[in-house]
Amino acid sequence: MTLSLGVILAGGQATRMGGGDKGLLILDDRPILAHVIERFAPQVGAMALNANGDPARFDDFNLPVLADPIAGFAGPLVGVLAGLDWAAEQGAETVVTVAADTPFFPPDLVGHLTEVANEMAHPLVLAATPRGQTETRSMSGSGLIRHPTFGLWPTALRHDLRSALSDGLRKVVIWTEKHAGREAVFDDALDPFFNVNTPEDLATARRRVQT
Repeated sequence: MTLSLGVILAGGQATRMGGGDKGLLILDDRPILAHVIERFAPQVGAMALNANGDPARFDDFNLPVLADPIAGFAGPLVGVLAGLDWAAEQGAETVVTVAADTPFFPPDLVGHLTEVANEMAHPLVLAATPRGQTETRSMSGSGLIRHPTFGLWPTALRHDLRSALSDGLRKVVIWTEKHAGREAVFDDALDPFFNVNTPEDLATARRRVQT
């Protein structure tokens, strides 16, 4: 099977961290983004980074930098669209996204997403965890917490997504439910989708990486 391409979403404004790039914050003597790349690289065929502003600040990572194709910081779906356009240019059928501020995501993320997408006409799967593991994401009707920045997305639906975003859509799960998206459940005692939103989160991540 051809590996999906991977896109790291780093296009947010990091308001709770006081601005800047959360992926460039230091964790265990390296940028968080370096941890994300190290974990993601074995799972995908190639990677790109979705980020806005001067791409030169990411030169050390040697990745293509994809700006949002729709202005105004319209949320993670715009970064997904940037990744889908990039993947389609290379003839890929799918792309997997991860967040640049989430260094502990599962090492089998792509494999499990792909497994759950089996036999879907348009592979569209979001990562999810059981309720109680984290309470900060979108709830599904089944009691799962969905993690909208971690998903498998089909390039065939990129024009539909572009149209929806142009019409004002911002909520990821509204669009995935419209296209009968599925959830891939990751049940781990430690929240694998813990992300660094605040200085307190960064301190927690620094403690966690030492354990």
